[in-house]
Amino acid sequence: MHQALYIKIKSFVLIILLFVLSSCSEGDYKLAEGGSGKLDDFLGKWLVINYWADWCPPCIKEMPELESFYLENKSDVMVLAFNFDRLEGKELQDQISRFGVNVPSIITDPGVLFGWDSPSSLPATYVINPKGELIHTLIGPQTKESLEKYIN
Repeated sequence: MHQALYIKIKSFVLIILLFVLSSCSEGDYKLAEGGSGKLDDFLGKWLVINYWADWCPPCIKEMPELESFYLENKSDVMVLAFNFDRLEGKELQDQISRFGVNVPSIITDPGVLFGWDSPSSLPATYVINPKGELIHTLIGPQTKESLEKYIN
């Protein structure tokens, strides 16, 4: 009888421990600047994810447009940049500085998070509505105006 009670108590403690540990998870994605976040943080906002690379001149050219779009719409929209070459650390920070990537950058591949394939050409921009649904895949450089028409 005591052994059955011991097993029940042990099972209960393990369940509680697993619940506590799962609520302390690191997050769904990691930021290049440090830290992490959860995809749920974006529910209720538009999310624009941009794939870029340093060897892609149109990617670099569109960065000021992305920043302008983000700054003018950040109460309703989150913009995240993802380096297609999956750079991290100092190398990524150097490119972010050199090419003027002034929107938050993530180092977790958005394709893994959302279940889509990596784009076959760059720049590529994915527009996700406030419900978390992918509604547009845009290939080629975008402007502030072109992005605004997709969220209005």
